[in-house]
Amino acid sequence: MRKKFFIALVFFALGLFIFVSIGLCGREKNKKDDLYRRVSLFSDALSVIQSDYVEETNPKDLIYGALKGMLASLDMHSQFMDEETYNELKVETKGKFGGLGIEITIKEGMLTVITPIEDTPAWRAGIKPLDRIVKINDEITRDMTLTEAVKRMRGKPGEAVNLTILRESDKKMMEFKIVRGVIQIRDIKESRILENGIAYIKLVQFREDTLKNLNLALNSLSKEKPKALILDLRNNPGGLLDMSVEITGKFIPKGKLIVYTRGRKEEQSYEYFSSAKQPILNLPMAVLINEGSASGSEILAAALQYYKRAIIIGGKSFGKGSVQVVIPLGNGTALKLTTSKYFTPDGKEISGKGVIPDIVVEDDKSSLSQEQSEEDAKEGFNYQKDKYIMRAVDLLNALNFYQKELK
Repeated sequence: MRKKFFIALVFFALGLFIFVSIGLCGREKNKKDDLYRRVSLFSDALSVIQSDYVEETNPKDLIYGALKGMLASLDMHSQFMDEETYNELKVETKGKFGGLGIEITIKEGMLTVITPIEDTPAWRAGIKPLDRIVKINDEITRDMTLTEAVKRMRGKPGEAVNLTILRESDKKMMEFKIVRGVIQIRDIKESRILENGIAYIKLVQFREDTLKNLNLALNSLSKEKPKALILDLRNNPGGLLDMSVEITGKFIPKGKLIVYTRGRKEEQSYEYFSSAKQPILNLPMAVLINEGSASGSEILAAALQYYKRAIIIGGKSFGKGSVQVVIPLGNGTALKLTTSKYFTPDGKEISGKGVIPDIVVEDDKSSLSQEQSEEDAKEGFNYQKDKYIMRAVDLLNALNFYQKELK
């Protein structure tokens, strides 16, 4: 009886497996059939446009336009890059190009500034994170793609670009005339001892040489035997993921989870762990962030916050927590495609949510006039006028005093 029952169970399981397999195969076949029908629909529409549209059309323009629309429908960061745009991306990764110095995205359907890059024409003119770019040279940006906006702002150094900005924090429209310059990105802008042995490093982006340059800065500062470190990530839009991970690993024990990504496919999901052989663990730290801190900056800040390795000071970060992969297509074109999202070690999603600081500092410079902002830029680095830095200095001074008293 037991043997018959076992045989029946085996046949039932086998039948269920076959049924599920057939169902899955049928589902996949339906998906493919639907895809072929949709492609056929696209082909028919293309044929009708070419034969009946009022003016003669260029097939390349039609196909490129369709690809741009298709990628733009996915999310704010995915895009189709034509030959010119792809070449511009290659130039940008070298760290030198002609433009205004603005990192932009599409947020809530509007062209939005992630951050102005420091020491660039846009930064000196007073452009702020979260500014909405309403017009570029009197052209409304409502239906403009990221690619088109970048093209209009980049170009020959010395030429002016007119931007109409909506600054929602002030509830007013602002006009800016910004002259393009040669944008040369330095990953480390400042590196010095401020007071009472507190070291300060301003990290602007995560590029190929950032870890090497950070090590040089830390080695130079170590000669003065610092008692604490302020790492300034304000207006840092991110950059290379692996570089952000490596730099984070310099300040937490080896083998700790820093960030993980999750995508549709298993191979798009990764876990990134700290791997520095001699991490800096005995130096009290404060990390500064604001609404212009994005992507790699958020990964670093979130990990140090989670492991209680640093106190995070400032404002909520931007919330760009997704991974884009550039996939060449041929003929000099490429796709920039979102393939996965970032998650903090405790499973929090960064995308759209950002990093909440431990100590909030309100930015009172958001309403400064363009003239005031330019004057501040000309004055140069004066940390005593920066309330973010001074809050970190006061906190680290108090912490050092408390630790000294305990000894």
